[in-house]
Amino acid sequence: MGIIYHITSAEAWNLARQKGVYSAPSLETEGFIHCSNGGQVDGVLNRYYKGQNHLVKLTIDTNKLVAPLRYDLAPSINEEFPHIYGPINTEAVFDVQEIVQ
Repeated sequence: MGIIYHITSAEAWNLARQKGVYSAPSLETEGFIHCSNGGQVDGVLNRYYKGQNHLVKLTIDTNKLVAPLRYDLAPSINEEFPHIYGPINTEAVFDVQEIVQ
């Protein structure tokens, strides 16, 4: 099982559970949902979510994803990140943890 992570608001995740799929705004604007490997989560939190509350970390089983998963280079930090090119089916998410900053 491959594991990746996605940070979102608790509200967005609760809505996704009702619908059966999760979609981030980036899916419409960039064509994919940003995710991270385990060692990248802290950096993502510090760069993009500092000071935000009511966040959760979704733990995703990549083998259960319906949408395509690709690793793309983020030139600003010269690292490859996992990106999901479609909505995340909720059954691929097997753990949700509240983030306390």
